[in-house]
Amino acid sequence: MTSKLLYLPIIILFLSLLSCSTEEVSGNGNLNIDLNEVPAPKIIEIEVMERINQYRIERGLNSLGSLDIIRALAYEHTTYMIRVNDVNHDNFYQRKQILEQRANAVIVSENVAYGYNSAESVVNAWLNSEGHRENIEGNYTDFDISAEQDENGKWYFTNIFIKR
Repeated sequence: MTSKLLYLPIIILFLSLLSCSTEEVSGNGNLNIDLNEVPAPKIIEIEVMERINQYRIERGLNSLGSLDIIRALAYEHTTYMIRVNDVNHDNFYQRKQILEQRANAVIVSENVAYGYNSAESVVNAWLNSEGHRENIEGNYTDFDISAEQDENGKWYFTNIFIKR
């Protein structure tokens, strides 16, 4: 029994590092979002975006701009993950459609994560995962992120990338 418990952190880490692109996940359900209610960026979110842009610049890639519509959709998904207590890509197809329609996105992808305490730790985890790193290094023009804490203080993250 104790040997199975030793693998639990590894399983949780694996599940929290799932990545997503438009080809991998279809949507389910409806989004309940007010795109006019965009939360102000938190320090941890700004730090994640700065770290990702710095990583991109160091590799000769363009830095990415931010868009309120991406932030609003990321926030909606992060609060959804907290509500259902599950790190996932549910409703990705709906987020993609909204970004195609309202932000002229032609490519959309996202990274999600759970349980990291700092911008450095979540970005490093994504960079150490091939699929997440591909999203970070992808041919995108804009991105944004939402980082929210559950009632126990655990952070959930949704980072959405688009190309316009």
